[in-house]
Amino acid sequence: MKIHKVINNNVISVLTENNQEMVVMGRGLAFKKKTGDPVEEELIEKVFTLENKDVSDRFKTLLNEVPTEYMEISDEIISYAKDTLGKKLNESIYVSLTDHIHFAVQRHQKGMDIKNALLWEIKRLYRDEFNIGKEALNIIEQKVGVALPEDEAGFIALHVVNAELNEEMPNILNITKVIQEILTLVKDHFHMEFDEESLNYYRFVTHLKYFAQRMFSKTSLTSDDDFLFHTVKERYTEAAACTDQIRKFVLEKYDYELTNEEMLYLTIHIARVVEQN
Repeated sequence: MKIHKVINNNVISVLTENNQEMVVMGRGLAFKKKTGDPVEEELIEKVFTLENKDVSDRFKTLLNEVPTEYMEISDEIISYAKDTLGKKLNESIYVSLTDHIHFAVQRHQKGMDIKNALLWEIKRLYRDEFNIGKEALNIIEQKVGVALPEDEAGFIALHVVNAELNEEMPNILNITKVIQEILTLVKDHFHMEFDEESLNYYRFVTHLKYFAQRMFSKTSLTSDDDFLFHTVKERYTEAAACTDQIRKFVLEKYDYELTNEEMLYLTIHIARVVEQN
């Protein structure tokens, strides 16, 4: 294995047999080294293979600007998130999360913490991701001795959601807003509060997350068979009426027309979450 590029004293890139670039980290790995020199493999601590060239280039640029320890922190958090969620995350999180954590620590040390205006919503709508954010704060404190405020757990949670949905951060904020708006419509329609600990509530919020993503990407669930929709509509008349209210709301505010397939799943989820209450 030979050095392809020296990024800094602790980071290099190498090429695989398939000509794929990998970023390799290790203390002193590139000290007094140059392109073409053999890699001291016993010094290797981490290897990152990023398939997207744009992400890989931004990642290498970031490593020139941010201490290596922040990449290690980010990698530990991302590994924990993948294990917890059981999902693959978009590679871009290696860049966005590392940059965010480094900047957050710098801001905190200068007494410039930022309040998270969506913290309440994040705690309730993205519970798993928020718990990952809380664990991330523990990892950060262990590694650099800085105790970031709970608001940062919320920001980190949004980075995880972003990587789950392959969306840009502004879209995640819009998705969060839509989820909250629809939940409010359902609560007002049935004059109720949700049991936020229930499995049906969790399933409903998860469905709304992907529904909102489809809405902003102007895609939708479609089916040629409307029989099941009409059957469910007749069985769950009040839930169907609530779904129709949602249909009118998103059409008027977001210019998005719900298909019968979308309304079918919304009605089923609403019926379940309401019955549990």
